[in-house]
Amino acid sequence: MGLLDGRVVIITGAGGGIGREHALAMAKEGAAIVVNDLGGARDGSGAGNAMADTVADEIKALGAEAVANYDNVASLEGGKSILKTALDAFGKVDVLVNNAGILRDKSFAKTSEDLWDPVIEVHLKGTYCVTHAVYCHMKESGSGGVIINTSSTSGLNGNFGQCNYGAAKAGIAGFTRCLALEGKKYGIRCFILAPVALTRLTEDLPGFDSEAMEEKMAPGLVSPLLTFLASDLSKDMTGNTFFCGGGRIAEMKVVTAPGVTKTDAGGHWTPGEIAEAMKAGEILLPD
Repeated sequence: MGLLDGRVVIITGAGGGIGREHALAMAKEGAAIVVNDLGGARDGSGAGNAMADTVADEIKALGAEAVANYDNVASLEGGKSILKTALDAFGKVDVLVNNAGILRDKSFAKTSEDLWDPVIEVHLKGTYCVTHAVYCHMKESGSGGVIINTSSTSGLNGNFGQCNYGAAKAGIAGFTRCLALEGKKYGIRCFILAPVALTRLTEDLPGFDSEAMEEKMAPGLVSPLLTFLASDLSKDMTGNTFFCGGGRIAEMKVVTAPGVTKTDAGGHWTPGEIAEAMKAGEILLPD
């Protein structure tokens, strides 16, 4: 018996890297997988069927069920078509993993619209487009489900040269926190994943370009967390954000300091008073 027996899982960007590992891990636990991948290059250019087909064939070789899908996530039509692929093949959807992504890194001063727009479209709009179709289906079917959206430490903590990517990934985190609140009523649980792994998106980034990192930051080390979140083992959880990579799993949170409330002068601060409160450590979080 597998943790995901009878479940149907859609995974976007599942033709390689972390997405492929998610697909294989969940298939081994009994899930039927919709392997979505546009089949393009790391920067989002091009398209093809080979990547999704190869992973679907790998899953079938394990004795599990899979179907390939090649739609672009960055349109509502694409999102609906991905859902239709799942319904036509398996009759339902239990889990959605939004994993598709591209990179077009540049320092901000050198970031042009053609480097900004596609990254926002694939990551942030793509997460919206596929989620909208699947969420509405889950809501209308009354069966609930799990939605796992991929953010990044670049969006949650920041990273040099990734203002476009970081903006998209921070947007995904905010979107998912709001969706988790709305989804509770319908039994739809939502999670945010901030993975760190060596894939074709990260292989030439600083700190990821050594052979020693290949084993330590293997993408397969992230997937067990996804399997846990998709299963009934996490049935009482929703809205959490998780860092995962290199064998480490840690919850991440936006934290607000206690701060200080001005009670006189109608609550109006002067800049000087703010400066003094800052120096006294009354406003900032401790280091």
